[in-house]
Amino acid sequence: MFFSLRRWIAALFLLLTFTGVGAQGTTAREYVIGPGDVVRINVFQSPDLTLETRVNESGSVTYPLLGQVQLGGLTIVQAEKRIAEGLRSGNFVKQPQVSILIVQVRGNQVSVLGQVNRPGRYPLEMANTKLTDLLAMAGGIAGTGADTIVVNGTRGNKPFRAEVSLPNIFVSGKTSDDIVLQNGDVVYVDRMPTVYIYGEVQRPGALRLERNLTVMQALATGGGLTQRGTERGLRVHRRGPDGKVQVIQPTMEDLLRDGDVVYVRESLF
Repeated sequence: MFFSLRRWIAALFLLLTFTGVGAQGTTAREYVIGPGDVVRINVFQSPDLTLETRVNESGSVTYPLLGQVQLGGLTIVQAEKRIAEGLRSGNFVKQPQVSILIVQVRGNQVSVLGQVNRPGRYPLEMANTKLTDLLAMAGGIAGTGADTIVVNGTRGNKPFRAEVSLPNIFVSGKTSDDIVLQNGDVVYVDRMPTVYIYGEVQRPGALRLERNLTVMQALATGGGLTQRGTERGLRVHRRGPDGKVQVIQPTMEDLLRDGDVVYVRESLF
């Protein structure tokens, strides 16, 4: 009885494996096979039909009895059905139960560049891999990275470009902005926007430009004025669209822009 129970559990495990039950299993079986992927094909109770091979550049594999079989562009379930239909229609196996395992992912990859902790090329190991999933794989955004992410690729054979704001996803709850990535996409994280403060402040230097950063907040981040500093005569040097630098006399509530240089003058009294 104990032996029969073990066989029943083993059979149930095989059934779950073949059908991809569960959220993760279902997602993994929706993965689209691409050129360069290494796949292992098994036919239940037919060990002579077991094959581990790499999908060639045209998206096909050479399979025993069937010859060239096109698997590229198919999900795992679709590929299993294609091989099973070939074995059944050729009268090689009456009721073939085919399972395919992705051994190595090489066909579907995305490049991550710029200010991330681990830039490089990453495989799309699951269907519906989202931008935030990939950023997590890349170790997250570095301390010098911006909050806006640029994604370049193709959709429907047309160039595709999207700018995604991470605060909109996590703070504003716009999960629709967390786009699904596709093979060949390039994700770029630019350097964080920066303002500069110098003159009579405690800690002059570069500051990260937070959203809606005012002149007063920038001065506070810089440690405040020195004993010789004065709020009178504050100047902001700002580069205009024509490339020329404009000198602005701001109020303490004015918003700063990327690249602004705030100068705090010395008091004359």
